[in-house]
Order: sequence, then structure tokens, then C-alpha cells
Amino acid sequence: MESLCIRVAKKAGEKTRQKLIGLGAINNNLKIKSDGEELLIPVVARIEGFGKIRISDFEALEKEESFADVLGYAPAFEIVGDIAIIDQYESDAQKIADILIRQNKIKTVLQAASAVTGEYRTRELTFLAGEKRTETLYRENGCRYLLDAARVYFTPRLATERMRIADQVKNGDKVVDMFAGVGPFSVLIAKKSPGAHVIAIDKNPDAIKYLRENVRLNKVKNVEIREGDARDEIKGISDACHVIMNLPHSGLEFLDAAFTVVKKGGMIHLYAITHEDDLFDGIWKKIEESAHQANIRVIPIGRRIVRPYAPYQHNICIDFRAL
Repeated sequence: MESLCIRVAKKAGEKTRQKLIGLGAINNNLKIKSDGEELLIPVVARIEGFGKIRISDFEALEKEESFADVLGYAPAFEIVGDIAIIDQYESDAQKIADILIRQNKIKTVLQAASAVTGEYRTRELTFLAGEKRTETLYRENGCRYLLDAARVYFTPRLATERMRIADQVKNGDKVVDMFAGVGPFSVLIAKKSPGAHVIAIDKNPDAIKYLRENVRLNKVKNVEIREGDARDEIKGISDACHVIMNLPHSGLEFLDAAFTVVKKGGMIHLYAITHEDDLFDGIWKKIEESAHQANIRVIPIGRRIVRPYAPYQHNICIDFRAL
């Protein structure tokens, strides 16, 4: 199909595209195409000041199917790299998978077949469509994470939370990430604050393998990796400015250990799963009880709902200072 187009150098292509979008000038029915070192961006009318104006042939852009149109509702799924993982309770999983694959952004569609369980915090996954694999490369907050969704647990829904914690860390701080997984907290903190010392711990050998790879991928030099149970691996650590406890189902069980490494005035970031009828008070009471047994005083700094987790349940975080 012939159309007017703007011909621009590839290095200026994205900037030009964004400006044309702002002007409402892009022909959204046609695909942008490449021609050597230039891009041809189809436009709806002649517009000056952006590059050479030409007429060229373009392929029609297939409109994405709407879940609302096909299913009548918005299904629950998350996207990790080029893999989509559909919630285990979705009854129309195969229809959802077929739509996702046809949209050409997702290469593999899986469905959670169980909750996150076991000492390695993994879940069973069922293959539904696309390429039969579970490894992917995920990008978040300027970092890259290689991971296998079947061997480690990872959710993109904590992206904002990870940045929130990273923004609190300063160069010179010691940070202990007690349940580091493939490193989304640790690597981001290390990258944002190259003068910080980050100690990343996990007992899942697959998570440790990917954590090492992600440290290499992101070229961070200030992450110390320890493989094993957090209670054992924190021995010898002291004066931590921040302790991250992202083990929401059982993190409270390790709170006594966290108190042994946090410095006076240091922060602990504790994640938990709670019922909507008692989001914070019950967890805070348990924190105070554990602190009392450790002869430590605690002061709440902040509390927040991180995300819905299940019907009537939420993933929450309580930030508090140990004195």
C-alpha cells in the first residue's frame, strides 16, 4: 500500500517517531520499514521539518486482538522477557495463549500449574503455545536478567518496589539481600550505587547460577554472592545498613537472624502475604515480639501494599528501623 512517509536516519528514528506520534501524524495502519541506514515512517499527511518526504509501499499493520473483544474480560498473566505466564486459575488459558502468540510480541506462553512452593520457591508450569522453552532475558530498570521461569521464581510485578528500595541505598552502604533469587534487588542496587557493598544470598543453586550470570551481564563489581541457607550465610556479617527480606510466605521466621546483622539505626525491609482484613497490624505485632526477644527496639518507617496476591490477600512490605 502506497503512503507518504518521512525518511530519516535510523539513529534519529525513535526520536522522530515519538514526535510524530505527538502530532498525530503517523499512519498507524502501516508498518514502519527499514531501508539501509534509514527508516521510512508512514504519515497521514505531508509534514515538514522531520526529514525527506517520499512516497513508498508499506505493509499493512495487523491490529492486535483485544482480550475484551474475544473473552469479554481482561485475563491475568504476566510477561517476563518474551515469555507470558498465565495465572493458574484462568480457565480460558489456551484462548489467551493463542491471542498472545498471534500478537507477535510473545514467543512462549506458559501457565502456572501450582502456587510457589518448596524450599527453592518454584512453581510448576504448563506449556501452552510458541517455542517450548522456559529461559528468557528480561529487562527492567536499566538492568538485564537471564532466568529460567521453571527453575527460579521471578515476578515483574515488583519492578517499582525494587527501584523504591534501590533509591534508599547510598554509596558506602552495606546491603544484605537475604533471599536474592536471580538478583533483581541486588543487581539494581549495585548498579545504582557502585560504592555500596551488596551481599546476595540464596539457597537455590539454579538461582545462584543465574545470579552470577546477571552480575556479569550488568557488569557490576560490588556484589558478593553466597549460596546456602540465609541463617548460615549471614554469619560473620555485621553493620548492614539495609536488610532485604523478600520471602513473603516465611520471612518472619528469619527475622531473628536479620537482627544479628543489621546495624543500629539500619533498615529492614520485610515482605509478607496478609489478608485484607489485617494487612499490617498482625505482622507488626510479630515483628515487635521478635525484636523484644532479640533485645532490640524497632520503629516503623513505612508500610505499603505492593500488589494483590490472591483473592482477599496482598503482598505487603513493612520498612522499619532497628535500634
